[in-house]
Amino acid sequence: MKTSFEITRMNRRKLLDVLENNTLEQLNKVPEGFSNNLIWNIAHIVVVQQMLVYKLSGLPMQISDAMVDTYKRGTKPEADVTADEVETIKQLLTSTIDQTEADYNAGIFRDYTDFTTMSGFVITNAQQAIEFNNYHEGIHAGIMLGIRKFI
Repeated sequence: MKTSFEITRMNRRKLLDVLENNTLEQLNKVPEGFSNNLIWNIAHIVVVQQMLVYKLSGLPMQISDAMVDTYKRGTKPEADVTADEVETIKQLLTSTIDQTEADYNAGIFRDYTDFTTMSGFVITNAQQAIEFNNYHEGIHAGIMLGIRKFI
């Protein structure tokens, strides 16, 4: 599992670079032909990781219900994100993975509600959720590469 967490952290460092090297206007811009923007994709990544690992394990998530409602699958940007919200998302990119690794190593993930992903993969435990999450984050990193060409 150490490698899975290292992969997640590597990806999240790249996401931090996106947050730090784009203006608030660029982060919020939804280019023509896209249904979301850079900041939505990054916040969505945080939300999905928490839902896959914690919620489906029956444990409290490290994010608010409001954040889940704003960035879960099926949502899209409804308003521009503020600089303060970007700072919160930056912090969550690191803190959620640090806490997940600590919790995983402490063995708190005992129960899990099976979940079938949109790609048809059935996740049956937290370890699989953590591993699948890297695939999910990679998909959104690719989408963000496309968005960056048009902002």
